[in-house]
Amino acid sequence: MSDTEVSFDRRMLDALICPRTQTTLRYDAEKQELVSKAANLAFPIRNGIPVMLISEARELE
Repeated sequence: MSDTEVSFDRRMLDALICPRTQTTLRYDAEKQELVSKAANLAFPIRNGIPVMLISEARELE
């Protein structure tokens, strides 16, 4: 992570759920994503802020 990137606050995981399935999320620090296994989606984290829009999520392989 560069000095200009903002890190994700893991405490946010307690409050965030998948917008499609309302299930918990897993933080993937390497890819900077929040992963919903139930929905088979990964939501990006940009500048330390999770983007919880289904249209912005990528499908897991």
